[in-house]
Amino acid sequence: MHADRFADFTTASGPFASVYYEDSHATEDAAKVAELTWRSISEQLERLGTPQAVLDNVERAVTEAPTAVGSGGRAIVANPEGVLVHERLVRPPLRTEVRLSDMPYLLPLVEHGTSGRPYLVAAVDHAGGDLTVYDRHGGVLHEETVTGEGYPIHKAAGAQSPGYGDPEPNVEEQRRRNIAVVADRITELVDEHHADPVFVIGEVRSRTDLAETVPQRTGDVLVQVQTGSRAEGSDRERVRQSIQEELAQRRLVEMDDAAERYRAGAGTGLAVEGSSEVTAALRERRVDTLILGDLDDTTVLVGDDPSLVAADAGALSEMGSGSERVCRADEALPFAAVATGATVLRMDERLTPADGIGALLRY
Repeated sequence: MHADRFADFTTASGPFASVYYEDSHATEDAAKVAELTWRSISEQLERLGTPQAVLDNVERAVTEAPTAVGSGGRAIVANPEGVLVHERLVRPPLRTEVRLSDMPYLLPLVEHGTSGRPYLVAAVDHAGGDLTVYDRHGGVLHEETVTGEGYPIHKAAGAQSPGYGDPEPNVEEQRRRNIAVVADRITELVDEHHADPVFVIGEVRSRTDLAETVPQRTGDVLVQVQTGSRAEGSDRERVRQSIQEELAQRRLVEMDDAAERYRAGAGTGLAVEGSSEVTAALRERRVDTLILGDLDDTTVLVGDDPSLVAADAGALSEMGSGSERVCRADEALPFAAVATGATVLRMDERLTPADGIGALLRY
């Protein structure tokens, strides 16, 4: 999770309701499912003493959410002013989580959310392409259809008929032109929205020709999806699953990279672990990547500013903080990372830092 994704949170006022739940629909009765889901969530929020304005905002998000396709989850974070996060999760959470706190609970979003950056899906053939840009929360940001200008794009049945010549060179040239038009527009959208990755759907030749046509900077973020096509009746659910699997695989690669960097930095001063050392690095704004494992019910102290986190009261006093609050570490530490511009990474068993807390440092 990149810090700029939630930069607005640092100036938002609480309390924050954070809700994570499975949003898979295997039946057509989506309205009934949404009603029952909201009933369960609202009962939990009411028990927590959630203000009515926050309840209303969460209710609107749950009950008006678009009908989900396939398996997944949903994340909602709201405060009295509105809904701050409302997005689909790549993987459904193991259980529904409902919290009310002075800070938003972001860790499930780090673990199960999308890539945290815009991405583009292009369904292409040799006539054109359907392009959709998704924002960093997984919502549709822009969509359009690009069509090549010329015809034919299929070889004539009577290609060898006397007097007609051979249409194949014209067909091939027009295919190349159409693909070039799509490639140019994809590159413009990548540059405009900083989209990464670009998922390409279509029959093999169209995908291959596109990959060979785009400039290198676009090719570097291009991923060919091995299922689906631009044609009507294409299995959209299989395509969606393939994209989600690729996003999940990228998360695993990110964890591998962080674990390797962490091990290389251990003992050099560029990697630290444990509550005391990591909170000290956060206060000093030296954390590049905050690594969080299993935190259970661990707590930390938070001072006047979200970045002032500590394992003990003495450290806050040294920073001149006039107040201290006991907060859950799984809420306070990601929020401190956001406030200091650090990336947050949820780590699995491949790395087990002390207290479930580690960090890669900038210097």
